[in-house]
Amino acid sequence: MPTSFERLVYEKTREIPRGRVATYCEIARAIDRPGAARAVGNALNRNPHPITVPCHRVIRSDMHIGGYAKGADAKKELLIAEGLEIRGDLVIGARWKF
Repeated sequence: MPTSFERLVYEKTREIPRGRVATYCEIARAIDRPGAARAVGNALNRNPHPITVPCHRVIRSDMHIGGYAKGADAKKELLIAEGLEIRGDLVIGARWKF
């Protein structure tokens, strides 16, 4: 059962549309928990619903792909399949603003 914090993270993550990304820090700020970017990442790592909570669309503030429970290569493949441009492990553009 997700915690109340995790539910907030999952709800906000659901708002990120296909072909766009947001950062862990942006999600933390959007749920009124600035400074909780690492906790956002931990919550997404425990995401029980990866189909409906698209945690692969959440990246690092420096626009690098970052971690993913199924591995960075899987995350990169999902983002490319959604039409994002990626060079190495750097996402080019496509930022979503809450």
